[in-house]
Amino acid sequence: MIKFNHFNFNVLDLEKSLKFYKDALNLTPVREKVAEDGSFKLVYLGDGKSDFTLELTYLTDRKEPYNLGECEFHLAFHVDEFEELHKKHQEMGVICFENPGMGIYFITDPDGYWIELVPAR
Repeated sequence: MIKFNHFNFNVLDLEKSLKFYKDALNLTPVREKVAEDGSFKLVYLGDGKSDFTLELTYLTDRKEPYNLGECEFHLAFHVDEFEELHKKHQEMGVICFENPGMGIYFITDPDGYWIELVPAR
């Protein structure tokens, strides 16, 4: 059997990213790993409902933003309270693209990663 475990985003400012994921998506740390030499920290975020986690990798010496290319990838979430979350994301100013025809929208995190919000159907 094969099942998903986690997905990784490298982040430039760990505290800013942790705040974003808590505020925008209610994701919270479920485990972390710190390198013995202090060169990196991994924080795994969970939704409290599934086993899938988002790994945030923070490289302590990294100072320049990550090159995300054309950003032709994204992480997607099913959400129960779509309209309420959409309003919250509008207020946060994090919506980067909307597709009303498909009934979805995307937000962007502090490092420029796109996250798709799909209403639970």
